[in-house]
Amino acid sequence: MKNYIQPGENITLAAPDAVTSGDGVLVGSLFGVAHGNAASGADVVLATVGVFELPKVSADDIAVGAKVYWKDSTSDVTSTATGNTLIGQAVSAAGNPSNAVRVRLSV
Repeated sequence: MKNYIQPGENITLAAPDAVTSGDGVLVGSLFGVAHGNAASGADVVLATVGVFELPKVSADDIAVGAKVYWKDSTSDVTSTATGNTLIGQAVSAAGNPSNAVRVRLSV
């Protein structure tokens, strides 16, 4: 195909803020996990597909298979849809309290 660009599992974008390798990054409604460190405005490669362990809102009780959302104001995964961005599904249970959940990125 003459209009094919790339597979899309990894996207290079300008970091909206300074990021560290492994950080969740939201640019508009596009979410990915940073491959490396980047200063605000610098290019960063984001993984947009895969399973990642990400920080979560400690009080949330998340079941396997539940839809999960990115709470950009605190850089955490949450089970609350309102005001947050859908990023995928939980592939591990994460009860209250816990600080992380494994997420399969997909939207």
